[in-house]
Amino acid sequence: MTGDRGIIFNIKKYAIHDGPGIRTTVFLKGCPLSCWWCHNPEGISSRPHLVYRRDLCVGCGECADGCAKNAISLTPEGMLTDASLCKLCGVCAEVCPAEAREFIGQIQEAARIMEMIEKDIPFFDESGGGVTFSGGEPLFQPAFLLELLDACGRKGIHRTVDTSGYADKDILMAVAEKTDLFLFDLKMMDPEKHKRFTGVSNEKILSNLVYLAREGASISIRIPLIPGINDDEKNIEQTATFVEKLPNVRDIHILP
Repeated sequence: MTGDRGIIFNIKKYAIHDGPGIRTTVFLKGCPLSCWWCHNPEGISSRPHLVYRRDLCVGCGECADGCAKNAISLTPEGMLTDASLCKLCGVCAEVCPAEAREFIGQIQEAARIMEMIEKDIPFFDESGGGVTFSGGEPLFQPAFLLELLDACGRKGIHRTVDTSGYADKDILMAVAEKTDLFLFDLKMMDPEKHKRFTGVSNEKILSNLVYLAREGASISIRIPLIPGINDDEKNIEQTATFVEKLPNVRDIHILP
């Protein structure tokens, strides 16, 4: 994807938990982590994909009739899709009367997203809000994210990036120059345990958090508290010791 186009999987308006004030949250698709407790697993894959919910399917066959590639067939297991034939056109999801099929991920132009964001500027101005870029991991589509951050900056819109912190330093540096607030997820301090439960070590994440803090970025740390994984006394104490040494941390939020 180029900077003027990217893949998103949701836009949430009137969000009140994604930064200060009333916000519009744009969810960018793709994430290098695979957290066991992921709140938005549909955002992990970097590509658009179809989801089939058999429990909602009524077996009417509208999806098969609408598929130009004959990729869908009725089986004892439900309406199954042949991935080798499916072109991800999304027609089956559009025609499904039971909403058993959902097409997740849309290629969007930055200009089109800005049109939707700009409609909410009066709410931002009144509440001290703005735009939050989340995911997935927004830093996973750096060119697209930077394009959107630039466009919001030109309109005077407050910009927040909700991130796991897992990105190359050059990407983080470029994004930091155009971001007013980072919502930085801090999951656990033990690198081996972090890799076991998220798929990656936390070395790069902690290094990036230190970098942002020392460079003067405004940071709100968010800690998802997962029973049996990171809610032990040792991890909590190590996290507190690490965070208390960082400058420019405005607050810490525990996410249940």
